[in-house]
Amino acid sequence: MSTSDVAITYEPFKEIIVMEKTHFNTPEEIARFTSVIAGGKLAGVYWVDGVVFLYFPLPATTAAVAKALLETRRVYWTFVGYAFMPKYAQTIETKEKMIVPVVDISADPILRKVASWLKEQK
Repeated sequence: MSTSDVAITYEPFKEIIVMEKTHFNTPEEIARFTSVIAGGKLAGVYWVDGVVFLYFPLPATTAAVAKALLETRRVYWTFVGYAFMPKYAQTIETKEKMIVPVVDISADPILRKVASWLKEQK
C-alpha cells in the first residue's frame, strides 16, 4: 500500500452533549477551581471569543460511549466550567498567586460554537 492509496476524511462531531455546567463569576474563580482539581499540577483553560472554559470528556472506554462516538458522532462532556473573559490573556493569576495558563483556541470551529452556546447559558 502506498501513501497515494490513503484517503483522508474529515468528519467532525455532530453533537456535544454537556452533562453538567458551572458558570464561574470571574476568570479568577475558574482559575482557582482548575488549580485545585489539578492537585498542584500544571493545568490550563481554553479561551474562545470572550469565554474561558475547561471541559472533561467522557472517555470512550465503554462500548456504549464508543458506539455513540463512532456511529452517531456524539461526544459527551461530563462537566464544563466557564467564565466570561472579554480579552485574551496568556495567564490568569488569582489573589493566592495561583497562575493558570490560558490557551487561545479560537481557530477551532467546534470550540467557537461551544463558546457561543456558553454565552447563551449565562
